[in-house]
Amino acid sequence: MSLATFAASPPADLSLQNIRVLHGRQLRPTARLEETSRYGDDIWRLWPSQLKEHETALILNFPTLPQRFRPAAKKLFYHLLSVAPPDGEDPPSITTVRITFTHMKAFLTWLDKRWEPHRTDLSTLTADDLNDYRKRLTVVYPRSSDRRTLARGVVRILWRWRSHLDGHALSFDPLHLPGWGESKAVRRSENATDRLPEESMGPLLGWALRFIDEFAPDILAADGHWRATRTDTFRQPDDPTDIGLRIRALMDKHIAAGRPLPGYRGRPNVVHLARTLRCDRTSVDRHVDVLAATTEIVGIGSDSYFDSPIKGRLDGVPWIEGIATHHTATHSLARLGRHLQAACYIVIAFLSGMRDSESKHLRRGCLTIKRDKDKTPYRWTVSSLAFKGEDDDAGVEATWVVGEPVARAINILESLQPPETDYLFARLRHGSDAKKGSAEALTTKATGTQINKFIIYVNQLCAAADRSDTIPAAGRSRTGFKTSVFRRTLAWFIARRPGGVIAGALQYRHQSIQMFEGYAGTSASGFRAEVESEQALARGETYIAMIDAHEHTDLTGPSAEEVARRLDEFGERGQFQGQIALDKHRLKRIMKRHDPAIYPGEYITCVHDPAKALCEKAKRGRSEGLPSHGGCKPLSCRNVALTPENVAAWTRELARLEKRMATRPAMPPLLLHRLQERHAEITEFLANTARTEAHA
Repeated sequence: MSLATFAASPPADLSLQNIRVLHGRQLRPTARLEETSRYGDDIWRLWPSQLKEHETALILNFPTLPQRFRPAAKKLFYHLLSVAPPDGEDPPSITTVRITFTHMKAFLTWLDKRWEPHRTDLSTLTADDLNDYRKRLTVVYPRSSDRRTLARGVVRILWRWRSHLDGHALSFDPLHLPGWGESKAVRRSENATDRLPEESMGPLLGWALRFIDEFAPDILAADGHWRATRTDTFRQPDDPTDIGLRIRALMDKHIAAGRPLPGYRGRPNVVHLARTLRCDRTSVDRHVDVLAATTEIVGIGSDSYFDSPIKGRLDGVPWIEGIATHHTATHSLARLGRHLQAACYIVIAFLSGMRDSESKHLRRGCLTIKRDKDKTPYRWTVSSLAFKGEDDDAGVEATWVVGEPVARAINILESLQPPETDYLFARLRHGSDAKKGSAEALTTKATGTQINKFIIYVNQLCAAADRSDTIPAAGRSRTGFKTSVFRRTLAWFIARRPGGVIAGALQYRHQSIQMFEGYAGTSASGFRAEVESEQALARGETYIAMIDAHEHTDLTGPSAEEVARRLDEFGERGQFQGQIALDKHRLKRIMKRHDPAIYPGEYITCVHDPAKALCEKAKRGRSEGLPSHGGCKPLSCRNVALTPENVAAWTRELARLEKRMATRPAMPPLLLHRLQERHAEITEFLANTARTEAHA
């Protein structure tokens, strides 16, 4: 937020008690300043200035503060909200203001118990007072130095904002007191969020996709029935005889099928029957004798179900018996709808790399699909708002390139939400919590709760069907599932791929590779070392397989002989020729000491020699002794060897080029010339390789 938004001083034409405390803040499009909180109110409501649709509505509740300190607190927080900050200070965000209130409340409550009743002026605080509070914080937060530092920094605001506080300002800077420390919490050099291990992420994503692709049609069909019964207006029929005949016909169907009547708390569900018959419940109540007679024959079910067949299958049978109408049932529409919404969130968050705030601002129509001339989709993009690191607190328009599974998830969300609902992660209308909270979209905490319940439900399905693909507990904190684990986990998977750090920086909209590495994990954290260790282990296992099958002697290309020499030497040092398996710990040790520096790929096998590597020359002295996959020049580099699989990949590439060159209408001459040059280069490269093999 720019400083121009803030007032230099309070409006002069209003008394202090009538000032609108958010007059210096950007407001939500639907908010009106004249309806916001006044200075004299006991509770200041911050929701009108919270610009993210998924945030919980915040307040400043001044009656919770000691009464003698409320005037000072009101003056401080009014200036934090709407008056230009002192020189050198940044305007705090609304969330920061609310966090500051929490820590200031703790300090003032402690001070209220310590001071004599007549003392009210915070300017009389002494060094002894603050030193005692510092000691108190070690008791309150014994294991969190960050929280202690933050709490001390909040107290120091009374000094930093002294020009706005008059007689309530601190008379000295507590930063100079022994042990007081920095004014702000120390920022870690990298993201501390744990990633989801593969054994958790795999089944979690698999079940989320199963809900989207296989179970969603059943849930959406029930949702359609539910929506129809709430949009129709039913009245008593003009002909009572007609409704009697319809009720008897429905009862006959239950008897013929041996299907119990829909139940609710042990009695026939009259409301459900009325909606099925498209009449009001009083019309059904007049025929309780017919219901009683039918009950004697078929009984009453434990729940009421939507009248739509279950088409989704799990192990060849319907995945559930039916979808219940009452929201407390395990397989109710209310619960299954939220499980489906959680499944869509998992797919979108993990496969796009979007932050929670970015996912929550997805709106109807956010998906764009690009198609080729045959109408075949080839690129999917989604648009939303980005907040972190942007100049506008209201967010800026941003676009993410995604895959088809994300597109399917978005289509499901658009079907799951009613047409008049714009935000895809708005609360669903089914169940008792449909109207909880003022946020347009689910809060971060609500989504974490949804994912927890989704995991529990999936594991119940697995237990009932005797399946082994349960979702192990992971990604949970004391407050529930942490949605940030998806970005962290995706960063891990991207970084493990060749050129992945660059890809991660692009997908995460970071402006530098270093920022992505800081998110995914730095060298100091062991992230890069762990990735490189796993990559080396995978290469070592490939080496073993090649040596065991004597494939290392069948390569072609400029460095074919060098591959054979290095792997023969590697096999002799490792002494595992002929072994089918090798202890991974031993293999790691061997790779660390005697890595042959051979890097298998789709098109070539790189036999790395820094002195001959063309990619090393492109790095201009910044070499780490590793090949640069992004700068590889396979058709001219002398470090290249080819396996039969590499040759097959080049052959497929030639076929693709020939197909493109033969397209009609003809492509532009310059593009056609470039494709022809590429085809000629590859053909010559393979021919030279074949001649080298023949001479050998």
